[in-house]
Amino acid sequence: MSALKASKNWESTKANDSWALFKIMSEFVNGYESMSAIGPCISIFGSARTTPDDPYYDLAVNTARVIAENGYGVITGGGPGIMEAANKGAHQAKGVSVGLNINLPFEQHTNPYIDDDKCLFFEYFFVRKVMFVKYAQGFVVLPGGFGTLDELFEALTLIQTEKIQRFPIILVGKAYWSGLIDWIKNTLINERYISKEDLFLFEIVDTAEEVEQALDNFHKKGLFRPNF
Repeated sequence: MSALKASKNWESTKANDSWALFKIMSEFVNGYESMSAIGPCISIFGSARTTPDDPYYDLAVNTARVIAENGYGVITGGGPGIMEAANKGAHQAKGVSVGLNINLPFEQHTNPYIDDDKCLFFEYFFVRKVMFVKYAQGFVVLPGGFGTLDELFEALTLIQTEKIQRFPIILVGKAYWSGLIDWIKNTLINERYISKEDLFLFEIVDTAEEVEQALDNFHKKGLFRPNF
């Protein structure tokens, strides 16, 4: 590629980047306007690949049902698997059921348990992640892959660096998470990449009732406000 052609391509890219800002802003505005009226919610994360016959699917349904019965709305990524299970549990409890969908080349499709007026669509992961954090009074994280880990560690980083107010982060499924926790303790802490105190930024449970108790213990004062 000649220098002249490369320069023209570069100019074209800069122009496209500038126009993309308007699309990004529109996603933020739409998200803020839609989410601000919903009220206190818990964001629930987990794999899109979890099938209805998986024990973690039932656990997600039960956990979301208990959360909704205690007055919280439930926010998920709006897709199948654990997301579907969580929306289903909220729906069964007649609670608020929110889905923040993302356009993906595979896996993602809307599940039928999201409230009709609370089904949002995003093009950008980073805008969607802001909505998960800003309007959540807690994170409940069931087994999942890269996306689930991304959302988990972003929340931990924001709290660790005091960029947002602290909220409960609850990992569900000790058998699944134990290997990661061992690595955090034996590698990250031993190598001094994080502090021992950072282990208190999250807790691990196995049941829906334990999730409920953890949320109650944290939110006894009932102070609910958006982050950022």
